[in-house]
Amino acid sequence: MKSKKILVMGVSGCGKSLIGSRIAEALNLQFFDGDDFHPQNNVEKMRQGIPLTDEDRQGWLETLNKQYIEQSSAVIACSALKPQYRDVLRRNNQDLVIVYLQGSFDTIWNRHKARENHYFNGKEMLESQFDALVEPKADEALFIDISQDVDHVVESALTQIKQIG
Repeated sequence: MKSKKILVMGVSGCGKSLIGSRIAEALNLQFFDGDDFHPQNNVEKMRQGIPLTDEDRQGWLETLNKQYIEQSSAVIACSALKPQYRDVLRRNNQDLVIVYLQGSFDTIWNRHKARENHYFNGKEMLESQFDALVEPKADEALFIDISQDVDHVVESALTQIKQIG
């Protein structure tokens, strides 16, 4: 495989952590959940249902980019909702493979309602993520339909990753 650095992106609740960890396991790569790298003030804002601003995200994205640069291989789950966020993650990391977990609001909201003990809070925050989302261009990412079950989503992602590798 040409690149061993993979970004699994999409709105909250699309399955980034689960799918990303399964991709990493299948490819024998390290997995990092981008949420684990948020500074405490970002976590507190999200707990209170306050959407993060671009300024809130900047240092966090730079930290994730540093992970890619410092690791020989990495799969990182990160929302990466806007082109400028993905640009930060690609800095000095041009071979980054982006896997976009694409799903409808209703599909993802239904999954959100089933989640427990997650600091992301509320339908309004999910709506704000969809409002902020600028889908990657067709040549920028691998598009994975998340309406299917987890095993099919993982298999679809792995098949597409291997095709470009």
